[in-house]
Amino acid sequence: MESICYCLDSDESCEGVSEASFKDAQVSLKNNGLVPQENGIRKHRTSLPAPMCPRNTISVWSILKKCIGLELSKITMPIAFNEPLSFLQRITEYMEHTYLINQACSLPDSVARMQAVAAFAVSAVASQWDRTGKPFNPLLGETYELTREEQGYRFISEQVSHHPPISAFHAESLSGDFVFHGSIYPKLKFWGKSLLRHNEVYTWSNPYCCVHNIILGKLWIEQYGTVEIVNHSTGDKCVLNFKPCGMFGKELHKVEGYIQDKSKKKHCMIYGKWTECMWSVDPQSYETHKKSERKRDHKKSKSEEPEGTDDDADDMPDVQETVSVVPGSNLLWRIDPRPPHSATMYNFTNFAMALNELEAGMDVILAPTDCRFRPDIRAMENGKMDDACREKERLEEKQRAARKERNKTEEEWSTRWFQMGTNPYTGAQDWIYSGGYFNRNYHDLPDIY
Repeated sequence: MESICYCLDSDESCEGVSEASFKDAQVSLKNNGLVPQENGIRKHRTSLPAPMCPRNTISVWSILKKCIGLELSKITMPIAFNEPLSFLQRITEYMEHTYLINQACSLPDSVARMQAVAAFAVSAVASQWDRTGKPFNPLLGETYELTREEQGYRFISEQVSHHPPISAFHAESLSGDFVFHGSIYPKLKFWGKSLLRHNEVYTWSNPYCCVHNIILGKLWIEQYGTVEIVNHSTGDKCVLNFKPCGMFGKELHKVEGYIQDKSKKKHCMIYGKWTECMWSVDPQSYETHKKSERKRDHKKSKSEEPEGTDDDADDMPDVQETVSVVPGSNLLWRIDPRPPHSATMYNFTNFAMALNELEAGMDVILAPTDCRFRPDIRAMENGKMDDACREKERLEEKQRAARKERNKTEEEWSTRWFQMGTNPYTGAQDWIYSGGYFNRNYHDLPDIY
């Protein structure tokens, strides 16, 4: 489903905790040493309270074979296969490389801006590499906010529908340079970004994501499919091909594409790996390099015979050599290294480690529907798996009871921060941020926890 990006109305009024009061509270916390800082920059936690529990003692097949004939949405997996984040928090990880959006805002050339936007679109899925844990399904009405002053943005998301599950999000620059938002449906993901300084709107959808070896073997993730990024203001388009793994794994993680203007003239090629880096280069240099590679690969293939395998698992191919950089290329983006203890903490990035952090003073500022207050997620990240299971069941039962009560009274669920609207660029209906969240007026929010 598609969506539009737009400016906030800065004249919103409220009766709750004001944004000024929120900032005053933050200053007070900093002055009293309750907010960790280093060289004046706010520090966030770099690890979880407890390592993840082992999953190798649970047979997924023993669970799935009991569910034959059931709808996929009705299958309940053990909590051990989760990770201690809500899906709303997982969405927020698309903001990890926001510096690319800020970079796009500062560039005078539309093709250069498209390069930065394309790099951002690829970087948005980079955190999924080796992340085989399932995030918690958001409860209806659940929210998540994140403010990163050091990166210059704030973010808000809301679970606007339960059947089907739909998550809507909205992010905006603190300096007013951009707005980025979208909606996530069960099968469709749509993203839109507006560079306000240049009066440009970009839209795109994410590639498909495939998880291999759910039943047998080691889990691994593959991103594949074509992503088209459109600049609705200039007509420029970026077409990115997330390549499928292929029979021998040669194309694993590779991304390849180009940027063209409205007359379909190609201005540059973009290539790399979504797990590693992205580069840009002029089309002629790229084609010359590719021809040379094909000749070399052809000679190599004649001297090698593929080996068969009797293994029933769809094993992840060995990762091939890193990206072969074409002479004259410009680096657009490179992934940040994960912390050394990442493998014992759900393969989280440094950014993900801090998403469920509940800092001093947050409890009186955040909306009561924020993910950080979910007791099942909190128990899991603290290593209390039995408590997490009990709380998860309690919350799900509470959600079912609330739905039954609404059905009795024929009451319709009312979203709080997002409303259905029309995207003027596509004409499609989508969830659009209606404003007001950061006014801190949190009266009449549902009791979901």
